[in-house]
Amino acid sequence: MYRNLSIKQKQIVWAWAFLALPVLFYGVIRFYPTGNAILISFQDWNLLGERNWSGLENYIKLWNDPVFWKVFKNTFLYLLLGTPISLVISFVIAYHLDQLRFMHGFLRMLYFLPFMTSAVAMAWVWRWFYQPVPIGLFNNFLASLGIPQIEFLNSTTNALPSVLAPAVWAGLGFQVIIFMAGLRAIPRSYYEAARIDGVSTWTVLSEITLPLLKPTIVFIVVFSSIGFLRIFDHVFNMTTNNPGGPLNATKPLVLMIYDTAFTGYDMGYAAAQTVVLFVILLVVSLIQLRILRDR
Repeated sequence: MYRNLSIKQKQIVWAWAFLALPVLFYGVIRFYPTGNAILISFQDWNLLGERNWSGLENYIKLWNDPVFWKVFKNTFLYLLLGTPISLVISFVIAYHLDQLRFMHGFLRMLYFLPFMTSAVAMAWVWRWFYQPVPIGLFNNFLASLGIPQIEFLNSTTNALPSVLAPAVWAGLGFQVIIFMAGLRAIPRSYYEAARIDGVSTWTVLSEITLPLLKPTIVFIVVFSSIGFLRIFDHVFNMTTNNPGGPLNATKPLVLMIYDTAFTGYDMGYAAAQTVVLFVILLVVSLIQLRILRDR
């Protein structure tokens, strides 16, 4: 049979032969756990005992759970606050750093360093910053100015922004590097023509730089959005004594899944929460594909 195939058909057969093992491996580590999680979401399982079919009970429980809706709101607050703030700050840094020649490589390395630092170590350092007097760096500084100390992590108002700040700071380095790569990809002839025509700096920025950076902006927005939707390390380590902060003020969906599965041992309910997170991430990915298709 193989001898009767055309050259093109033989190439397809060999291509699939070489792809078979990676596809099988990817299916085992990706599709099987995903399908199994969806199946568990319709079951009642405590991780050790037998699985009992419960139908839509976990999803009904999720719909009526006020903690879930609080966590759902927190997750989107991380997304809606963190993504635009990190996008603007990283672009401003990259835009000015691209025009800098003195110590350019060293400064770029400094901005990228937090991205390479362990999230656990970074979270504990920021947790130390937020401690009350006489331990915390920020409150000691405020006390030196005669300003009353602030409850950063023990306040329902301040806790979420306090956790979000190091998360934004940690991701800036990667976004700055990506923005700089996008800026370097813009042909310099456009800027030279604009300079000859006497175009203002703001017009160059709004009519040349930003439109040509659209693919880069789309990538960074989607990448950071997925990161903020899956935020876990910073929240977990900065609120270890009270996971999720006061009254779940900082708890994201991933931390709720972790607590439900490995503290409450309710794997079915945790799997239902995982499916919801999967749907949210899928919607974000589809939005990305739609924007790229429009591009």
